[in-house]
Order: sequence, then structure tokens, then C-alpha cells
Amino acid sequence: MSGDRPSPLVIERILRDRDSIWQQIVAERDLNALTGRMLTSSAIALACYGAVLGFFHSPLMALTSALKLPLLFLVTLAICLPTLYLFNLVFGARLSVRQSLALVMVAITVTSMLAVAFAPISLFFLITANDYGFFKLLNVAILTLSALVGLRFLTSGMQVLNDHGLLAPEAANAKVDEPANAQTTPVQAVPVAVPVGATPAAAPVAGQSAEPVAVPAGAVPAEPAANGAVTTAPTPVPAQWAGQPAGASFPPGVLPPGYVAQRPWNSPPVRRGEPTQRPASMTLLYIWILLFGFVGTQLAWTLRPFFGDPGQDFAFFRSIDGNFYAEILRTIANL
Repeated sequence: MSGDRPSPLVIERILRDRDSIWQQIVAERDLNALTGRMLTSSAIALACYGAVLGFFHSPLMALTSALKLPLLFLVTLAICLPTLYLFNLVFGARLSVRQSLALVMVAITVTSMLAVAFAPISLFFLITANDYGFFKLLNVAILTLSALVGLRFLTSGMQVLNDHGLLAPEAANAKVDEPANAQTTPVQAVPVAVPVGATPAAAPVAGQSAEPVAVPAGAVPAEPAANGAVTTAPTPVPAQWAGQPAGASFPPGVLPPGYVAQRPWNSPPVRRGEPTQRPASMTLLYIWILLFGFVGTQLAWTLRPFFGDPGQDFAFFRSIDGNFYAEILRTIANL
């Protein structure tokens, strides 16, 4: 699917061909059009789901919830996006504002489309189980699940940008600055069984395969030579083969006593046990996700009602008292 083909069903492209979305964001190609399509799709989907929420109270509440739910997500984005952008700048990432916005809009688009996909289920329980507390908890769970899936897309996109060196440019530059004379084609060492006590072979010329060196049983492996040859510890031999005489044949996969393997000359050194460091931008992304969640829930409490308590008259806003989490705990206790 082409990354430049306009389509009103941008969610289908995100789910089916997300790699092209990430590549388009990396290349900063036509991001204004992509972000505009995601914004339009998200606003429509959230408006439809908001209407289902408000319809529990009255048609007028359905209309106001259809306006307030897209507003909730967009205002949360406007509050938190500068923090994400500045976090990346402080720690050396090369993300632009448009790339940051496009990444977050992918998450919001996935969240809104999943929420509207749950709308028929929410409407079903609205008709068959007309209980305010249950309906409120059901839709909070739907929105939470949808948001978690959407944020998973955000972390996946950031990881792709990290692989392209946009989050940790120093690591990417280090790979580019490797010596030009480094051997690019690995030389495969051909293991050859050598009897114990045999004279070690001479060092091969660069570009040839390294032959194994025989070391008497119990001897300490030699230090790395100046030409780059590095020996490894002798391969253990099963007990039933340890007493075989020199020159005896061994089954496949069993090396004779004293056999020592070597790496090819001029091969790059093997570094074992080096942990893969996560860029600071990725760590701060998870912190930003928590911040986004706290801002969103507090803003949702400020913009309430979305459902509309049937025991109260219609109101566009309620007084700001209490908080979102205390209300959820209170609803669970009353349920």
C-alpha cells in the first residue's frame, strides 16, 4: 500500500501497513496530510463514541458528549506534546515537531477507532442493563483498554525511529565511523582435528581460514598473538572419549583432547555480555505516557459530565470537586 495514497480509512493503513507509516514519519514525507487525515478520523470516531456515552442521560447530553470527547483528547495532546518534544531535544534526539505530532496522532487514532468499535457493545448494555454505575465503569474500561493499545503503537513507532538513529544519533554515528579497513566478509574457521602434541600450524595469511591449534591436555591457552589470533578454552571431551590414543577417530561433534578453536585472523573482536542500552528518549517516553494519562484523566474530570447522572438535571459542566480516581473507587464500592 502506498504511503502517499490518500485514504479516508487511515486506520486500515495503520493496522495493515504500519511499517510504511513509520517510514513516512522517519522521512518526514507528506506528514501534514497524514496528520490531517488521522485528526479527522479520530475526531469523527470519538464524536460517535461520545454520543453513545451521553445518550444514557438524554439526546442533549449525547450531543454535548460528542463535542467534549474529541476535545478531551485534543486538549490533552496540546498540553503534553511540548513536553514530549522538549524531552527528546534535551537528550539529543532529532525528532521534529511534525514527527512527534504524527507519532502521537497514530496512538490517538488507534485509540479512537478501537473505542468506536466497542460502541455497539456499549449501546447494547445501555439498552439491556440500564444501570448508571455499571455503564460508567464499562465505558471507562473500554477507553482504558483502547488507550493502552494505542500507546503500544506509540512505543513501537518510537522504537523504529530509534533504529534509524533519530533517538540516539551518537550510537548511529558510531556505527558509521567504524574503520574502513575492517573486514566486512567474515572468514569461517574450518575445524580440523589435530592429535595431541602436534606442532601448531603457522599463522595463515590474512584472508585465509584459520586452522585450529593443538594444545596438550591441561595446558593453559596462549595469550592473543600480535597478529590478532585469539584462542579459546579447550572444548570439553566426554569422559568415554578422553582416553583415546592420538590419531583415533572421533564421532561427529566430538573434538579430540587438547583441541583448541581459533577465530579467523582480522575478524572483529567478539564482545560478550555487553548490555544493550536503551536510549534516554525511550525511557522518558514511558514517563511521558504516565504524564499523558494523568493529564487526560484530570481533564476528563474537569470536562464532565460525559455520561450524565440520570438523577441530576442536564448541565454542560459540573463543579470541580473530588477527583477522577476517587469517583471510580466510589462507583466500584456502590456497585
